[in-house]
Amino acid sequence: MPRQRGRIVAPFDAELFGHWWFEGPIFLEAFIRYAVNHGDFQLTTPSEYLAAHPTQQIVEPAASMWGENGHLAVWLDSSNAWIYPQLSPAALRMWEVAGRYAADGSKRTDTCNRVPKQLACELLLAQSSDWAFLMKTRTAREYATQRTIDHLARFNRLHDQFVTNNLDEEFLRDCERRDNIFPNVNWRYYA
Repeated sequence: MPRQRGRIVAPFDAELFGHWWFEGPIFLEAFIRYAVNHGDFQLTTPSEYLAAHPTQQIVEPAASMWGENGHLAVWLDSSNAWIYPQLSPAALRMWEVAGRYAADGSKRTDTCNRVPKQLACELLLAQSSDWAFLMKTRTAREYATQRTIDHLARFNRLHDQFVTNNLDEEFLRDCERRDNIFPNVNWRYYA
């Protein structure tokens, strides 16, 4: 009988590298180099593993979080509860726009790519869990609140302009210049 090899999944919160775990990137680089050079470990991604081993036992992990007390209380608090009733409809509008324009090949213009791309960027930035965390911990509450409001406002304004075919090109360019953290975001994933 062939020997079963163990699997280790090691997810890391990259936000903590250099912030709380200063040597984290150096440690991971050294570990990966060792694994490659000594063959003690075979590195893979979850997607590659599942492609090679499609039959797996299905498990449902318990809801947990690295936050205080191991659950979602930090992100579901009265200090930040106002964001979710706004984020949910924005996500739905993103899904609708992506579904409509990803399927409609006749409307493949530069604008029909740029606006959904910027909508995806604004939505992702508005959904950042850091904003809710900062609101709850009061470490930068005003800043986090304003960032959430600003991203949602830009998302809503761009969305409304786009669906009514009344786009302010200067506003779009301004949005594209700000916080350009996801230059290769694929808005079609929302479809």
